[in-house]
Amino acid sequence: MNNIKNQFSIKDLENLTGIKAHTIRIWEKRYNLLEPKRTDTNIRYYDLASFQKLLNVSYLNSNGYKISKIATIEAHKIPILVREIAAENNMESHAINAFKLSMLNFDQALFYNTYESLLKEKAFDEIFYDIFIPLLTEIGLLWQTDTITPAHEHFLTSLIRQKILINTEKVQSNRINNSNKAFVLYLPENEIHELGLMFINHELVSRGFQSIFLGFSVPLESLSDLQSYYDEIIYISYFTVKPEKSKIDDYIKDFHKLLIDKTNTKLWILGKMLNTIDIDKLPKGISAFKSIQSLIDNV
Repeated sequence: MNNIKNQFSIKDLENLTGIKAHTIRIWEKRYNLLEPKRTDTNIRYYDLASFQKLLNVSYLNSNGYKISKIATIEAHKIPILVREIAAENNMESHAINAFKLSMLNFDQALFYNTYESLLKEKAFDEIFYDIFIPLLTEIGLLWQTDTITPAHEHFLTSLIRQKILINTEKVQSNRINNSNKAFVLYLPENEIHELGLMFINHELVSRGFQSIFLGFSVPLESLSDLQSYYDEIIYISYFTVKPEKSKIDDYIKDFHKLLIDKTNTKLWILGKMLNTIDIDKLPKGISAFKSIQSLIDNV
């Protein structure tokens, strides 16, 4: 397999596992838990096997095993012990580690097997809240710090997108409430991060609401086309990177003027770009939510 990235610095390992580089060095020198390799120019690096071992060591350590004890366990027995503990408790942490490993190896089989194992204990929405949301948050940080490449991120998000679509189709036959209210889900222009919005669509559909998913990069003017079809519309949007900090206030004002003023319309918004504005001063009819769960609880 031609992996895009299979060599990691100690800083990469810190970003991927959350274990400080100083701690990794101590474990390496005092307990011989890792064996870094060297390039032809004598630069130290760690391979995927080292990353996988560090994930397992960290997992055991967080479940009460002292590092001195872990160091005495034969290398091939460590993954077995991890699986045994994961089968009993702390499934979330183990699953997140497995998904990270599948991403770094571009290993679809590991992703599917991990997901199927989770389905034996959890419903899809629980998997998304408990596993995928924390995982995606970590992936975003890893991408920002150049620990992973865009290819890694796209590989993982495409598989998660697949699961959202499959599960949305399963609940699509739910009877729609006899209401002339509709939720219209869209992303503003040049915003393409749609997984959160797709999951909100799944949650609305599973509850029998009329949910219209328009997808990413929708011009503001196009939204007015829906106004004549429903008595009440709640638009939902996710501001992850767009609108930009310098434009978000104007975007909200334009939305209010075009779609909310004198109409039975609301706008619900989420996303990290909301951290750049004072949400307590949003115009009437526009509400901000800190999480998908809080938004769904408000439905």
